[in-house]
Amino acid sequence: MKKLIAVFAALGFAAAAHAAPEAASAPKNSQQSKMATCNTEAAGKKGDERKAFMKECLSAKPAAPVTQQDKMKTCNADAAGKKGDERKAFMKECLSAKK
Repeated sequence: MKKLIAVFAALGFAAAAHAAPEAASAPKNSQQSKMATCNTEAAGKKGDERKAFMKECLSAKPAAPVTQQDKMKTCNADAAGKKGDERKAFMKECLSAKK
């Protein structure tokens, strides 16, 4: 019975040890994700240059998402002078494009 308990305990520890590196390497929140991204982009920089880059990168605000209303305004402005089927095709393409 003691051997059986020891085997299950060893399997439990092995499973926990195997799962720990995966959990530690995966970014858990946006700050950790931002740190990982900035760290990757800073490859090759050293000393004060790296320090300044990391400060700028980590303090940067994410770009505001483009709303459907913003897309509509932009596409309408770009479609000036087009009429009928040409305008319809242009607007469809413009509004469905990822920006």
